[in-house]
Amino acid sequence: MLAQLVHHSILGPVLAAILGAILGSFMAALVSRWPQGRSVLAGRSACDSCGAGLRPWQLVPIVSYLGLRGRCASCGAAIGRDSLIIELMAAAIGVLALALHPGWTGVAVAVFGWLLLPLAWLDFRHYWLPHPLTLALAIAGLIAAFAGIPPDWSSRLIGAVTGFAMLWTIAFAYQTLRGREGLGGGDPLLLGAIGLWLGWQLLPLVLMIASGAGLAVALVLQRRGVALSSATRFPLGTLMAAAAWLVALLAPSL
Repeated sequence: MLAQLVHHSILGPVLAAILGAILGSFMAALVSRWPQGRSVLAGRSACDSCGAGLRPWQLVPIVSYLGLRGRCASCGAAIGRDSLIIELMAAAIGVLALALHPGWTGVAVAVFGWLLLPLAWLDFRHYWLPHPLTLALAIAGLIAAFAGIPPDWSSRLIGAVTGFAMLWTIAFAYQTLRGREGLGGGDPLLLGAIGLWLGWQLLPLVLMIASGAGLAVALVLQRRGVALSSATRFPLGTLMAAAAWLVALLAPSL
């Protein structure tokens, strides 16, 4: 039954979108609470402004936000849009993965995207790539390998070592030459986990897309009058995560 659903050209993407939105709601709570030192598992969901507990109908992903018009039902305070954006992105990940790749490969691509999303968001908002999330990404890559999802084991393992070694070497050389940190410690680990998913062959493409996107962002910022220097911080993890999922989504068709 499950195999039929994931291979269905319509039901598969629809169910993946629903699951993605549900997971997106959890991710939104995770990326909001974790940097504040709050548990995502303990305690009821409540309004950040008035502390009123949220009822079940107020916790339906996407629908509740739209139904409440982005405001708390108790105090009328505006609700941050981060949760809605994350839920929509998680739903889109599920739809695209299963629409382009019906079957278990599509499920793997969706899982890859869902695990990358909170990492990308935390790096974008806080320049932080939590090791537990990166470890979960790596473990899921091993599970995908055991399940027979391409690429093969050797490509994955070489990709993990190569991905980590490349960025670690760059970070070490930069710190040695410039006397200050140029890359966060989580970036090499993230690229290693990405290599464990995609294999070493696709890592250059991931880095090329991430670097191109970073350059494009820098040019846009400069055009808007933002002063950039060698000390300007960029969320490399966010760029790599986005590039890696785009490659995973399109790679079988390249």
